Amino acid sequence: MTSALDAHLGYWLRFVSNHVSHAFKTKVEAQGVTVAEWVVLRWLFDHKSARPSQLAEGVGLTRGAVSKLVDRLVVKHLVTCVADEHDRRAQRVALTAAGRRLVPRLAALADQNDAEAFGHLDGSERAALLETLQRMAQHHGLRGAPLE
Repeated sequence: MTSALDAHLGYWLRFVSNHVSHAFKTKVEAQGVTVAEWVVLRWLFDHKSARPSQLAEGVGLTRGAVSKLVDRLVVKHLVTCVADEHDRRAQRVALTAAGRRLVPRLAALADQNDAEAFGHLDGSERAALLETLQRMAQHHGLRGAPLE
């Protein structure tokens, strides 16, 4: 017997993920950034500044991908690139004042999106779901931010 499409956990995981991700994408794009840009901004919010290689490692992207994201964020005046004070040949990326102001607003949208998607679950259900997903990611060696 051939199993039904909706008999698979992966089907339901993707179904829910697509809806949650699309809702968040819509929210952050209304603020003028992409989800990938949000990931970079949020990581930089916790760090004074970083070399692009550190940023790439921190968010789990290639240096090339980070370079393109940083270039877009520079054009949007949300990050700046400055010479490293210890090695003038190296660059450091940091949030601008506008970038630092934007991150809490985007984080509030992420919180709102989570509440809309998972707010109907009680605390123990949310904790169990989070623990299960984190354990699965660890088991499969998954890393990096989910950008798609």
